[in-house]
Amino acid sequence: MAFGIKRKDVLEWKRAIDRGELAFLTHYWLDDRFPHCKTVTKVGCRNLNQLAQWGEQYGLPKEWIDDRKADYPHYDLLGERQKIILEKEGLQHHITKFQL
Repeated sequence: MAFGIKRKDVLEWKRAIDRGELAFLTHYWLDDRFPHCKTVTKVGCRNLNQLAQWGEQYGLPKEWIDDRKADYPHYDLLGERQKIILEKEGLQHHITKFQL
């Protein structure tokens, strides 16, 4: 279940993907499969090859790409990996806002 996010933020994430950009969206999230995780960052890109190449630099296999919704394929970043990648991408505002 996602919460703590505005519709505007989701639309901006989707628009960036529609423009062919790599886009980041962090929000609060609860899932019984991951009880230790309270947030998720979705990293999306329309171009699957570009997304897979981006993920490769962080050790993310292309098989982890969630492409069930073909228009908005993305990686889901959780836990310590989420924070490390956000730091390396210079997205401190995500870390601060969600107290990661």
